[in-house]
Amino acid sequence: MWEAKHSPSSSSETYAVTVKPVALRSKVPGVAHVEVRQLNGRQVVWLEVTADAHRGALSFDASSMIATAARVAVDSRLPLVAVMASSGADLREGFSALHGWGLAARALTNCSGVVPTIIIVDGPTVSGPALFLGIADHVIMTESAYAFVSGPSMVAEFTGIAIDNEELGGPSTHARFTGAVTAVATDRQQAVEIAENILAYIPDHLDQEPPLWDTDDDVTRLTPEAGDAIPPSSTGSYDVRTVIRVLADDGEFLELKPHWAANLVTGFATFGGQPVGIVANQPLALAGTLDIPGSQKGARFVAFCDAFNIPLLTLVDTPGFYPGKDLEWRGMIRHGAQLVFAYGRATVPRICVILRKSYGGAYIVMDSKKMGNDLCLAWPWAELAVMGAGQAAAILQRSATPEEKAAFETDYSERLLNPYVAAERGYVDGVIEPADTRAAICAALVSLIDKRESFTGKKHDNSPL
Repeated sequence: MWEAKHSPSSSSETYAVTVKPVALRSKVPGVAHVEVRQLNGRQVVWLEVTADAHRGALSFDASSMIATAARVAVDSRLPLVAVMASSGADLREGFSALHGWGLAARALTNCSGVVPTIIIVDGPTVSGPALFLGIADHVIMTESAYAFVSGPSMVAEFTGIAIDNEELGGPSTHARFTGAVTAVATDRQQAVEIAENILAYIPDHLDQEPPLWDTDDDVTRLTPEAGDAIPPSSTGSYDVRTVIRVLADDGEFLELKPHWAANLVTGFATFGGQPVGIVANQPLALAGTLDIPGSQKGARFVAFCDAFNIPLLTLVDTPGFYPGKDLEWRGMIRHGAQLVFAYGRATVPRICVILRKSYGGAYIVMDSKKMGNDLCLAWPWAELAVMGAGQAAAILQRSATPEEKAAFETDYSERLLNPYVAAERGYVDGVIEPADTRAAICAALVSLIDKRESFTGKKHDNSPL
């Protein structure tokens, strides 16, 4: 899954020089070590926090090394890659250890949106250091690692529930339930390889374009197989990743967080050698509806791509938001707004393709034309409406006979559930055949390569949380 079959072009300035690792503050004692090294041809700031002594407890000096790594990454405009194994602040130092953790946390926060940050968890990462994982852009856990803020003993003391490290904060828990982990690796070596593959799609810093990839895949290649993947029934399920691989260069797609919020697929691919971030509804899970985890997953990914100049391709096939009291009480409004907010402020090139269904509020959220995308395309059988024909009949034809409801649904579908009505009103730029989709995406990316937007001065936005 994680093995790259083609690689970024060697002509890119990012991959031009090979240098020996340079250690930073090498004489400072503690469990943290920093150096500038090359990772698959990319120069990165490499931070390592080991559990060799006192289970990786962070003294003030160790935390200051983490802060140093983050500052060097920002100042040198280099990605930060950290290998983390720590039991938390060093109890032997008391308050000074907490002070050091605060310095490290602030320095890592300053990296956000400036340079990419990747943390590899290769051992226990608990208490304060566990919060670093929430700050990082991507987190990779090995199978022997675990991470949590409050451990099993605290859980048992406060709740009376007995639980072990694996169940509370193991890699499968974070991959499936918390969304804190981008990928799970069998060991450290595979974790490093995953980090290399992710970095291959990302620039070194916010002022750089993503590295171009070498590919022989024709940008005008026809893709009828993409349309063949869609079932004849509007309620039939299919794997949207099949469509993505048909459209992308060489059939390659690097999916991120595949086990969390499976109803929304996110990941990287290239089109004509240009890296693109992909957000797609997944009909195989919850019929492609949007829920709280899906909204959070999409919002975080869109924000990341926007921060590092990675164009966005959104593939839409959703009947709307998943209904339910539980979701509404847990804050569907706030979390659904996260995805709206992320798309609304994104300034990178944005292309939207409506594969099948696009209903209601989810139509707006999934980067609709009025949300500011640069190109909105639809396949001929796409359905754009406030709701489906059956739902509309249930509301508008409550007292009607079954025959009258059936006639209403037929008329509703013919008049409203087609992309041509939306195209006439300017909500869709073009209705295209699935076979022409790859060519249209590649052509749009070329035309949008010089897209620039001016920013109005403000301290920062107030993102919904």
